Amino acid sequence: MVVLVAVAVVGLVEKPGPIAGWFGDSSTPTPIATTPEPTPTPVLAAATSQGRAPTADAVKKALDPLVKSSALGSTVHVSVLDVAAAQVLYAQNADIPTTPASTTKILTAVTALAARGPAYRLATRAVAGETAGEVVIIGGGDPTLSADAKGQFPGAARLDLLAQQVKKAMGGTPITRVTVDASLFKGPETATGWSSDDISPGGQVARIQALMTNAGRIKPVHNEFGGDPRFSDPALAAGKTFAKQLGVAASKVAKGTAPASAAASAPASAAAAGVTPGQELGKVESPPLVQVLDWMLQQSDNTIAETMARQVALAAGAEPSFDGASEAMIKKLKELGLPGDEADLYDGSGLSRHNGISPTLLVQTLALAAGGTKPELSAMFNGLPVAGWSGTLRTRFATPSPNQAAQGIVRAKTGTLSGVNTLAGVLITRDGRVLAFAIMASATSDATTAKAALDKVAAKLVACGCS
Repeated sequence: MVVLVAVAVVGLVEKPGPIAGWFGDSSTPTPIATTPEPTPTPVLAAATSQGRAPTADAVKKALDPLVKSSALGSTVHVSVLDVAAAQVLYAQNADIPTTPASTTKILTAVTALAARGPAYRLATRAVAGETAGEVVIIGGGDPTLSADAKGQFPGAARLDLLAQQVKKAMGGTPITRVTVDASLFKGPETATGWSSDDISPGGQVARIQALMTNAGRIKPVHNEFGGDPRFSDPALAAGKTFAKQLGVAASKVAKGTAPASAAASAPASAAAAGVTPGQELGKVESPPLVQVLDWMLQQSDNTIAETMARQVALAAGAEPSFDGASEAMIKKLKELGLPGDEADLYDGSGLSRHNGISPTLLVQTLALAAGGTKPELSAMFNGLPVAGWSGTLRTRFATPSPNQAAQGIVRAKTGTLSGVNTLAGVLITRDGRVLAFAIMASATSDATTAKAALDKVAAKLVACGCS
């Protein structure tokens, strides 16, 4: 029996998303009177048996009229796979790469988990600089780093706690300047295929740097629609926040690099009378990588996605740039036995219109993660939005009423660019069969009607059984 390790759990599950108290966050928010939550339905509950397998003919009969909907435009790429049988049930332009939008993040999540593992943590370090009183903060690529306890991501590493460590390690040595070392990432800070409208403050991504707080945001609040204001120079902004916590003026903050002797193995000496250049003064670590990826998938956070793609490159010893990350991701897909040749990547978020991914690659990736042979990959399913319940699917599958049959049953990643609407994920049919699917429309004229048309396809697969 196919078991979705992180997803297919019999019984009710708690609504996904940031929850106060995770990873040591002991703060208790002020209670707010709200309308009671509805009792959640089982989310991809494990079938008690294999279930009756759908037939390709029945699936074709059910889906053909929906795939031909004018709302999806003239160019639609579709693949539906029976995970247990590894049988293709439906295919239309399935092996032809097309613009994936944010369904690209499925590949980013899987390759990052394969390269680093779910428990990997990202470290932000502070070391002594070359001159007396100089502190160097070294970005380790953690996009969820918070300035203090009021960050966007519960349990994130915090600059104020790092500052406390540094003050203790410096002892009586006055701190006079802060140097920001964001040299871990290489190359351009924006990707080929991004428009100027994509970049904050008007867009949904920051410049990709190795040091930032709250994924580059000016305020620790995520805006799903419209602009998501972020710093024009996230690393320098984080450095100035850190400097303020150390009692150093913003004018004494500049970009640079840590001393060559700054090794991760050089621990801080508490209240040292004097510190040597490169000596570690403090370190804070992110939550486990699986949690960072959950936030990436739930909120479709483009900035987190790009930093996660660079982790694939770093793990492979490749250049942590847009090009290096794209090449490393494709190489990792091939190592996993997936058709990596059916991806042409320019970023890890899906913002680039130059990206191309086939539905076949997406469904095979999902099937591999769901199959149980690679348990580290199944961790991604906890982050995928649930129909009518969480993330970017929270308000989907509501209308028309037949779509509601899929609420709590479909777990999938959405993708939206102008004229492009995609949906890829997993579901369980009414007969208890696990299916992976990808529906990619690249010539839509209205996003609202296109999303509803995509939902109809997934809902039909849930309801029809097609056996």
